Amino acid sequence: MKVKFYGTRGSIPICDQDFQHFGGNTTCIQIKTSNNEIVGVFDAGTGIRKLGMDAYKNEDSIPKGFFIVFSHFHWDHIQGFPFFNPAYDPNMEITLVAMGKDRNITDLKKVLALQMQNLYFPVQLDNMGAKFNFLLPDKMTSYFNITKVTSVKQNHPGGSYGYRIEHKGKVLVICTDVEHANGIDKNIVNLAKDADLLVHEAQYTDEQLKKYKGWGHSSFNQAIKVAEMAGAKRLAITHHDPNHNDDFLKKIEAKCQDRFKDCLLARENLELTI
Repeated sequence: MKVKFYGTRGSIPICDQDFQHFGGNTTCIQIKTSNNEIVGVFDAGTGIRKLGMDAYKNEDSIPKGFFIVFSHFHWDHIQGFPFFNPAYDPNMEITLVAMGKDRNITDLKKVLALQMQNLYFPVQLDNMGAKFNFLLPDKMTSYFNITKVTSVKQNHPGGSYGYRIEHKGKVLVICTDVEHANGIDKNIVNLAKDADLLVHEAQYTDEQLKKYKGWGHSSFNQAIKVAEMAGAKRLAITHHDPNHNDDFLKKIEAKCQDRFKDCLLARENLELTI
């Protein structure tokens, strides 16, 4: 599998000059197979805009469709979708899914259409052009060109979900927007067990976490602790706080690598191969 980060920022996009190294677009992660076939896209923050543009760079390899999984529906995880070029292509089929047991939504189409009402956006969802499939199952492994997908509900206001993707003996785990309220969440550790790559959010330092308790996010030390407890081989930390500039994050990355060698802070356009 190939994992590419198109958006690594949390809460709100930012474009200041001190935020260029790690990027300012909100959450979006693309997964491809080893032969460059797009398997899935996780979340549709502002990073999905460039993902959609990249899809049309080579006319001979334009994807036939996209499968977009939403960890949850806070603004920074859906706000890029209205600017996703493939959604305006009448030849494109896009499957959108809220994978995970006990979701508290019953109409996925309505969730995505709300931000595109004419009061907020000039083009409504039904007028975009692509063929859309809206799915709300507990398990959607049959739609992935992979072996197995497992989801776990995370502690986050309104709820969010982490995912374990297994393909040809390799394991990728994505856990963004998760708070370990009373010690490290054992369910997250189990989800990440022996992962080849764990993508875990860390919006705060330990000190900031005390101030923002209940906001639904993790610290850098907590992300590393999950990786250590789960025996993960590599750790990519994402969902960077909009107040954390490049200099700050570079210092944090160095400290994280002192503790967990195969650890890095995700940057936009970074691609990792599992």
